[in-house]
Amino acid sequence: MYIIGIAGGSGSGKTTLVDGILSRIPREEIAILPQDAYYRDNSDIPLEDRFKLNYDHPDSIEWELMSKDIESLKSGQTINCPTYSYLTCARLEETIPIAPKNILLVEGILIYTSQMICDQLDMKIFLEVPADQRLTRIIQRDMDSRGRTALEVIDRYYKTVRPMHEEFIEPSRQQADMLVMGGGLNEKAAEFIAAAILEKLK
Repeated sequence: MYIIGIAGGSGSGKTTLVDGILSRIPREEIAILPQDAYYRDNSDIPLEDRFKLNYDHPDSIEWELMSKDIESLKSGQTINCPTYSYLTCARLEETIPIAPKNILLVEGILIYTSQMICDQLDMKIFLEVPADQRLTRIIQRDMDSRGRTALEVIDRYYKTVRPMHEEFIEPSRQQADMLVMGGGLNEKAAEFIAAAILEKLK
């Protein structure tokens, strides 16, 4: 199994890049493991308090479980990937079975802040996108799919998203083997990465 990490700040287009790669590779050859599935379960605290938690800090992720699942996939075992609701800020009861494939894409904003995860990756890609462009995408995404108003998104951005990006995510780009300028909208990067994957599959 060849494991590729795709990281970058919130709104940098990780999902778009992954979709661009998947459109060029036989789907049966690739498994995807999203960092967001591994947010710690906070269902034991009141909903109002959950909304106040900092979900852009590395401590918000259950790295030990994520690392264990990566190792299980590497050893040929199917895992039960957790699921998480952005609306309730809690882990759901449902899990998603993920079978081992020749290629594993691990994606998330914080994955390079965990040395444990970095050590499991064979290739590390970081999406480089200016802050103003990322903010525009964050506002649109969170309003469309996470039930937030523009004011709520902007308030959260300046309180946690931007500070955490500057403290943790931006420095973690030093771990990357490859920088993708323009993020997920860089179709040439998707073509290049897909070509590299196809070469590995040979």
